[in-house]
Amino acid sequence: MPSENSNASRPVPRADTDSALLNWLSDTSTFLLHLERRIDPWLRPPFDALLRDSLARLVTAWINWQRHDEGLQLAEEKTLPDEAAYLDSIISTFEEQMKKLWKPGGMERGGNTKTHGIVRGEFIVHDPLPPQFRHGIYARPQSFAAWVRFSGPGPYITPDIDDVGFMSISIKLMGVPGAKLMDEERHTLDMFGVSTPTFVTQDTRANAHLQTWSLKNASIFHFLNFKRPHVLDLIMQSLFIKTQSSPFEAPYFSCVPYLLGEGQAMQYSVWPKTKQRTPIPRLPLRPPDDYLRDAMIAALSKGDVEFDIRLQLQTDPFLMPIENNGVLWPEKLSPRVAVATLRLPRQTFDSPKQMAFAKKLSYNPWHTIAEHRPLGNQSRARQRMYFELSRLRHTVNAVPHYEPNGDERFDE
Repeated sequence: MPSENSNASRPVPRADTDSALLNWLSDTSTFLLHLERRIDPWLRPPFDALLRDSLARLVTAWINWQRHDEGLQLAEEKTLPDEAAYLDSIISTFEEQMKKLWKPGGMERGGNTKTHGIVRGEFIVHDPLPPQFRHGIYARPQSFAAWVRFSGPGPYITPDIDDVGFMSISIKLMGVPGAKLMDEERHTLDMFGVSTPTFVTQDTRANAHLQTWSLKNASIFHFLNFKRPHVLDLIMQSLFIKTQSSPFEAPYFSCVPYLLGEGQAMQYSVWPKTKQRTPIPRLPLRPPDDYLRDAMIAALSKGDVEFDIRLQLQTDPFLMPIENNGVLWPEKLSPRVAVATLRLPRQTFDSPKQMAFAKKLSYNPWHTIAEHRPLGNQSRARQRMYFELSRLRHTVNAVPHYEPNGDERFDE
């Protein structure tokens, strides 16, 4: 293993597009974004209160106006043309980028890269639930031990104030009975969320285009270009990315749908029960590089942290699409319903051994049961993409894949 900490923050790499003009435009946009992050905590609350949700509805209507209704039914999937080729492109660009960014023994994940922390949790299913929600892990009141990883965006590991402004959560439930859709792990079920309610790309075709520009450290040109612009996706993401205060103080959204029993689709989300906002130290000057982890440490040193798990059922196959993950599912058609609690007990989690434990784990949405099968082209892509990128990371780091059982201890 290398002596340096691969999870340590470092500057964002400069653009490498083979064009001096494009490099300058990309690097300048990054610089301006970093400046905005220093004042965002004063601008964002009034903007969110007055404009964000209405603008999100407007952008969603604009996206839907451009879409074609293919007449799909509830929970029905449809393969994209050239879907396999787009997936091949995504995997190859991720692999090239990961090898370019990381040394053997210190390779990090291609996405959701920076580990803020991995903590113990308990996933508690509520009782009673309405009948339409009683499927799979929600079929009866029960609880599961969990390892919960909070992370920043990828593919870089930067000071928290210099990331693009969103966070992610990965929940690995343990002791889940039943046959799994992947035999890589036998007793786990994995859940994912990011702090924007729509995914950064609408489908795998767009995702392949984004990864091509990401490899050049110039993702802005995925959104802003003359041939294949994705301006509405950029606007939607910009409405929700912001200077984050703590991984425990943001909601997280699955963005992609899953089955909830046969013939019924849903998206899930994870909502903090606290309304507290941790002050970000030193703003508008530079905060500590890992201030988000510091906020987690402070919160869990004082007491438990809890989140609501909410499910949103698909009730309209066009306005709540399966194959387009850039469309915000409207709550007026289907409200998000709290069905479980994710409880993080008071704990210490930032030892080097526990932080290193995060590297041993592989999260994959197909670590699940048939009642919660992932749906849509980006979910189908994730099965092979996550598996192959995880295998690459474990192989290069000489760290074998590990299925946890909850008995792990990291006392120094």
